Amino acid sequence: QVQLVESGGGSVQTGGSLRLSCAASGYSYSSVCMAWFRQAPGKEREGVATIDIDGRSAYADSVKGRFAISQDNAKNTLYLEMNNLKPDDTAVYYCATRNLYCSGTLLAGGRFRYWGQGTQVTVSS
Repeated sequence: QVQLVESGGGSVQTGGSLRLSCAASGYSYSSVCMAWFRQAPGKEREGVATIDIDGRSAYADSVKGRFAISQDNAKNTLYLEMNNLKPDDTAVYYCATRNLYCSGTLLAGGRFRYWGQGTQVTVSS
């Protein structure tokens, strides 16, 4: 019903910046909350940020002050601006959506209905 396609990943040096995009299509319902997750090899999936259609957002402590989540509803696109990147940010980044509010909370991945395929972010020293 819903397709999410991430893009913008790549390799960057420590301290660099990267902007991820997630294009959504094929909605059968109105998306209420969208989110970014990441997963490094051998580690659990980690919530990065959420944003509701009213603009309310939430961030993981590890990325606060460095990452910014935003959306362009007219373009059905979600963004993640990543600044001052660190090697620990290296992971596959996924976007996800659900038809309920996140309400300023970083929800677990199981709460989200649709997922993209992921885009690799590699931060080197």
